[in-house]
Amino acid sequence: MKFSKTYTLKEIASIIDCQYVGDDNFPVEGMNEIHVVTSGDIVFVDHPKYYDKALQSAATIVLINKEVECPEGKALLISDDPFRDFNKLSKHFNPFTICTSSISASAVIGEGTIIQPNCFIGNNVKIGKNSILHANVIVYDNTIIGDNVIIHSGTVLGADAFYYKKRPEGFDQLLSCGRVVIENNVGIGALCTIDKGVTGDTTIGEGTKIDNQVHVGHDTIIGKKCLIASQTGIAGCVVIEDEVTLWGQVGTTSGITIGSKAVILGQTGVTKSVEGGKTYFGTPIEESREKLKQLANVKKIPEIIEKLK
Repeated sequence: MKFSKTYTLKEIASIIDCQYVGDDNFPVEGMNEIHVVTSGDIVFVDHPKYYDKALQSAATIVLINKEVECPEGKALLISDDPFRDFNKLSKHFNPFTICTSSISASAVIGEGTIIQPNCFIGNNVKIGKNSILHANVIVYDNTIIGDNVIIHSGTVLGADAFYYKKRPEGFDQLLSCGRVVIENNVGIGALCTIDKGVTGDTTIGEGTKIDNQVHVGHDTIIGKKCLIASQTGIAGCVVIEDEVTLWGQVGTTSGITIGSKAVILGQTGVTKSVEGGKTYFGTPIEESREKLKQLANVKKIPEIIEKLK
């Protein structure tokens, strides 16, 4: 998430009431998760395991819970609870805005687009030309939908990321300030849920077609001309490259990449990144030919045991 203007390090520190290391006027342009940070961004880190990754990332401001040596060209915000303070900044720069009508006055809807009854179109939503939103589609604030997009009934675009920190009193949610971006010529079936990014975008690429009852997690990027069949669950921060096919009931772990033109057969658990141009099956995932050979060999075990008697 980029801010509407550049702030100083001192101004940001005053919002969350913390100490800082760096020049008072060090520029702060936004805040993002570590996988999407750029220069000028704040990134937070609250576990020693990830200190080096955060300090060496593209982010130039690190919100951290330990006084460490500040890398050259960067600044630090020293907090006893970076997770809490990252949420404070999210609330400050992206406060929740009530919408008092089914279609927000700030929504922009292109020529020829049809919005069926009982849809909700949130604040600052942009929908392109000649798209169709069938009854009971919910579009949360700041979502971007392109031209010639079809979205079927009951689908929800832009719900919060499933991202929590476990505390003694329960689970503390990391607030979501990102968006959902649906590019041109995308088709989305009924009862799908596509979560917005925590600070960036969840993106569905041009020409991709999604079947009914599919879930797409936060900050996931799906490429162009992909096919995703029913009951597939895609975790957060996944990259699915162009022309990938996911058949029914595929599930993925987070933070992986599925290469271009890969085919994932039904009920496969994608437990790791996989190359493009190949067909995969099973849990844990393997190339389908190898997996099917293994299954065939398992069936031969009783026969092998009988011969050994």
